[in-house]
Amino acid sequence: MLRLFRSSGGFRNACRTRLVRPQCPLTSRVALLTTSASRNLVVVESPSKAKTIEKYLGEGFTVLASYGHVRDLVAKAGSVRTEDDFSMLWEVSPSHEKQLQAILDALSGCSKLILATDPDREGEAISWHVRETLTERQVLAGVHVERVTFSEITKGAVLEAMANPREISQPLVEAYLARRALDYLVGFTLSPLLWRKLPGAKSAGRVQSVVLRMLCERESQVEAFVSQEFWTVDAELHDELGVHFNARLTHLDGEKLDKFALGSEVTALDAAGKVAMAELHISSVSTTQTKRQPAPPFTTSTMQQEAAKRLGFGTSRTMSVAQRLYEGVDPEQGGLITYMRTDGVQMSADAVEAVRCEARRRFGEAHVPPAARFYKTRAKNAQEAHEAVRPTDVTLSPERAAALLTADQLKLYTLVWQRAVASQMENALIDKVKVEVCDPSADTKLSATGSTMRFKGWMAAYDIKVPDAGVPAGEEADGNMEVEDESPNGEAQEDAMKQELLAALKEGARVEVDNTLPVQHWTKPPPRYTEAAIVKAMEEQGIGRPSTYAPMLRESHVIALVQPQTSLCRNLT
Repeated sequence: MLRLFRSSGGFRNACRTRLVRPQCPLTSRVALLTTSASRNLVVVESPSKAKTIEKYLGEGFTVLASYGHVRDLVAKAGSVRTEDDFSMLWEVSPSHEKQLQAILDALSGCSKLILATDPDREGEAISWHVRETLTERQVLAGVHVERVTFSEITKGAVLEAMANPREISQPLVEAYLARRALDYLVGFTLSPLLWRKLPGAKSAGRVQSVVLRMLCERESQVEAFVSQEFWTVDAELHDELGVHFNARLTHLDGEKLDKFALGSEVTALDAAGKVAMAELHISSVSTTQTKRQPAPPFTTSTMQQEAAKRLGFGTSRTMSVAQRLYEGVDPEQGGLITYMRTDGVQMSADAVEAVRCEARRRFGEAHVPPAARFYKTRAKNAQEAHEAVRPTDVTLSPERAAALLTADQLKLYTLVWQRAVASQMENALIDKVKVEVCDPSADTKLSATGSTMRFKGWMAAYDIKVPDAGVPAGEEADGNMEVEDESPNGEAQEDAMKQELLAALKEGARVEVDNTLPVQHWTKPPPRYTEAAIVKAMEEQGIGRPSTYAPMLRESHVIALVQPQTSLCRNLT
């Protein structure tokens, strides 16, 4: 689509679009031509952000919010003219006319218009729409227009951005126009089909349609799945010194058992009988050490996935809380995290050094590697135009931030802070012990494993239980989220005890069988998608952008995730 637009000259025509609008009063137009070198108008997206930035800039600056896009394509057929080099027909939405008029009024007497919308493609498009709309209304004569961006709302970042303005990025605008045209053309083509198949449905979208297909394909896999029975045999054992441990049967009659080797109760009981009668000894005790590297700081996708797993947050809830943390909950403090719509995993050099210093201060020199870690994203089509999601001030620990934040804000800020700090810490070291038990002929073999943490490394920061993690009693997690069991300390203690018992065993020692435990299992169908899982799948397959994940799920999760998918998918086929 982008190549087609460029080859046809469509963007030049798209940028010279027709505007459907009410007439601006003549008095307002005349007033807006008055200029003054002492006044500057700054346009941002949200009102809460506007208050904070206006305080940073001080006198001579007025900061107003656009409340998102001020205009959009006219909601009727023909708004994208494919036969006319993809020219587009725009209109100011009625809900934004009042705010646009406020911008027009504030522009009176200003010599400069500074467009400071978000630093992504949509933010660039919003700035372009504001400029184009004001140009259409002929109020920019004598007004210098600048574009500034910042990835965090702190005084230093805002003032630096103001000192380094630029022009509106035409490549970003063109990318937005291509996406918007594609959304429109796909929607107007597929929506009539959707209305016929699913009465009451709103419309089909470029991203939603693909995701809906993924959901239906998964549902077809679930429906077609045939569960298969299999068994395992565990044995309770003890050695000559009375050390008790459990082991699982891995070889029988000289053959390695695959998953379905014991396919019935009869074969499982027969195998258990042979284990009970065997003369066993410990054939080997081996210890290995493994390393676990920290994950990179959050992208939009990984933040949504982790908030779902650890906090039970749906994508919309996560992004709503992140927006408040980005904009700031206290004008004195400013924004607490960097821009939350990003696919980048890198942090600025200053941020990396600050994180390393904080990790060193809190956890000690041994927990920080000699050289800083640098990460590269694995996501398809990643732009990496912005930093990863990180705290703007890493010295503001979750404990200190607790007094400023609501419960949800504290939970998410804690995750972001822990992930950023952990990303610059040493590897975790884990000792693993494996014990092999067999009979004299080695026809029957059993195996036991255990692990223990030798050195926590980054897990000292990120393996901390999130404050009040999970779902409050009597409430359900957003979007049918599956909440992980938050009991790592208990499991770690159990693993450590098991590892110590296994490490104490000696090769060659005789082993007695106390009991055998045949256990029946059934294979399970692939799980249905949760919001976290579908976001991960979208990122892996290059579907959508970070800014589209939550809006897409907000539009489709009721029919595709909450309600049974079976009837939906059958209606579409």
